[in-house]
Amino acid sequence: MSIFTVDMIEREIKGAKKIAIAGHIRPDGDCIGSCTALYQYLKLCRKELNDPQIDVYLEPFGREFDLLTGADIVRHTYDFDDTYDVFISLDCSSLDRIGDALRYFNSAKKTICIDHHITNNNFADINYVEAEASSTCEVLYNLLNKDKITKEIAESLYVGIVHDTGIFRHSSTSDKTMEIAADLMRKGINFTKLIDDTFIQKTYMQLQILGRCLIDSMIILDGRVIISHLSRKELEFYNASHSDLDGIIDQLRTAKGTEVAIFIYETDTNEHKVSLRSNGLVDVSKIAHFFSGGGHVRAAGCTMIGTVHDVINNLTPHIVAQLKQIV
Repeated sequence: MSIFTVDMIEREIKGAKKIAIAGHIRPDGDCIGSCTALYQYLKLCRKELNDPQIDVYLEPFGREFDLLTGADIVRHTYDFDDTYDVFISLDCSSLDRIGDALRYFNSAKKTICIDHHITNNNFADINYVEAEASSTCEVLYNLLNKDKITKEIAESLYVGIVHDTGIFRHSSTSDKTMEIAADLMRKGINFTKLIDDTFIQKTYMQLQILGRCLIDSMIILDGRVIISHLSRKELEFYNASHSDLDGIIDQLRTAKGTEVAIFIYETDTNEHKVSLRSNGLVDVSKIAHFFSGGGHVRAAGCTMIGTVHDVINNLTPHIVAQLKQIV
């Protein structure tokens, strides 16, 4: 990581006529918050930047994020024939996480990565990665001119921080995180509504899926690991998208006596998305990284090939190995 100042973004994109912003596949609150915040910020600075074209690319996300300014202009398809002067990746730890926006990354004249994942492999021309930060929104906040952060930008940044810290409960939350949140609150945001609307409230269908996952869950390794799984057939029955599954892994993690929670859902035939959460003793980022994924010590994920039983059988030895080291 290089040393960057608050004018880094403006300096690096100065003179660019076309700018692309993109987050990771299956975008979460931090990804959506950072992308909409940066979009608003650059639009605010458009006169200084000679009024460039600014496009945001994200896969479809939940309607709960529609309250964020800029969410309505996000491009959800990748069939636009554009070549960009600057491509800015947000909340992506590796190139494969960019998904279909990779075509714009590869053709861009300059690429910038802003992220907070410890597994980030510095894939862009310019990389600003703060592995100790709670979220990409926290990293982005540090790069913005604080005088230019509007109430609407503050809302996007706050939502991102809230989602990646689990409402300030995760170990990645630092005193600096809380100070940033306080500064964003001073912008006049309705922080209780932002938390309630984007994090707490669930649709009836989402509650049904959560209930099913909890009922069908199982514990292994003497109760130290809890696992739940959803098949494509089940997802189709509920007409559920990946965004409807947010929060399930965190509910599994609350089971007393467990060290690791695993949530698996089928994305294609014999292809599964795996989310991992640790209660402290196991470094799940190492496990996810082994299977070409990434994340943090207590929260990570990857995609795995095989049946759900293959997935569980492949993950388990890695968990056992770390637990044995502790004993």
